[in-house]
Amino acid sequence: MSGQLAPGLLVAAPRSGAGKTLVAIGLQRAFLREGLGVAAAKCGPDYIDPGFHAVATGRSSVNLDGFAMTPAMLKGLAAQAACGADLVVAEAAMGLFDGAGRSSTAAEVARLTGWPVLLVVDAEGAGQSVAAVAHGLATFPGAPPVAGVIVNCVASDRHAAMIAEGFDALDLPLFGMIRRDPALAVASRHLGLVQAREDGALDERIDAVAAIVARDCDLAAIRAAARATSPASPVRPRLRPPGQRIALAADDAFAFFYPHLASWWRDAGAEICSFSPLADEAPPMDCDACWLPGGYPELHAGRLAGNARFMAGLRAFAARAPVHGECGGYMLLGRSTEDADGIVHPMVGLLPVDTSFAKRKMSLGYRQARLFAPTRFADAETPLWGHEYHHATITSTNEGTPFARLADAAGRDLGPAGHRAGPVTGSFFHLIA
Repeated sequence: MSGQLAPGLLVAAPRSGAGKTLVAIGLQRAFLREGLGVAAAKCGPDYIDPGFHAVATGRSSVNLDGFAMTPAMLKGLAAQAACGADLVVAEAAMGLFDGAGRSSTAAEVARLTGWPVLLVVDAEGAGQSVAAVAHGLATFPGAPPVAGVIVNCVASDRHAAMIAEGFDALDLPLFGMIRRDPALAVASRHLGLVQAREDGALDERIDAVAAIVARDCDLAAIRAAARATSPASPVRPRLRPPGQRIALAADDAFAFFYPHLASWWRDAGAEICSFSPLADEAPPMDCDACWLPGGYPELHAGRLAGNARFMAGLRAFAARAPVHGECGGYMLLGRSTEDADGIVHPMVGLLPVDTSFAKRKMSLGYRQARLFAPTRFADAETPLWGHEYHHATITSTNEGTPFARLADAAGRDLGPAGHRAGPVTGSFFHLIA
């Protein structure tokens, strides 16, 4: 890849809930305010955190998934993100060494990209032991280089002194200790944080987080600890665009769509035309494919059911061109969905499936899908890699033609999934690569 590649850091932690996202967006905005061009990335399958990155940096964040992507593909996407920036601040998922096998861990992403790890350790209920946790992560077999540590949730000066005492025994830089502050609270719901696009005051909130991070952390030392991004060329995926002009549902109900897919489709010559089902917009009829991403349709089911122009337009579109729905989009394509209050709402009725959010059962994990029949975007039996993450259940009996056969991350057969009815397809499977 031509062009200068920015150095980078990967913000990681021992576990989920340690404050990685807040530290990452705080650093991204703080460096942006210093005049740097800041790029962002997120390890693993996640739609919500990259939305916060995009607001913090002013540019799209890329997902780097060691399970679903080949090493060459992941490195190519990382290099693309680093091209034209001054610094990359990436964010891990879960704990540093957590994942579906070593290839999917944040530690492996750090190794492939060349970015050292910036550890975030939550000090709740601990003092000197915080340093022991950091030391254990930094010296774990196969650990990537650890640039230093930011300690989160520090309660007082005495608490800070205890933490510093622990780090005095280590050759591991302590880049900062972030004090508890109400400004660091972020709303969440069942699939994670509330989406960035739903918070009208998010820009001001990120400014407040950035001010706290800049106050409590050594930004100059953190920037100096970043290391060169591994050079790599873009890898063209085997996936095809679903059409030449693609109608893409995009609003608060249908926001779970990976930017790298859009980039790949555009690189292949496709055009993407966004529309909003919540605004009662129909997919543009001059498009030759429609893609309905996942999101939170269950939170807007009543409104969607009442949007007659959208519903009629989608049915008319499906009569002449392919339509595909992922997770929430799949629920929309079904006959009905039941919300958390037990109210059943009619959906588009293009697939023979009924779903319920009242009868909740979480399904979470990486998936490999093999299509039973070819589609515009993939051939039959071609392995597709992605994930499921939903709380909805299917309440209808097995009807119609299944879309794909799924396996989990360990390769265990999960059986047929989703539905196909003519040019309309859908399942709970989210496509990554």
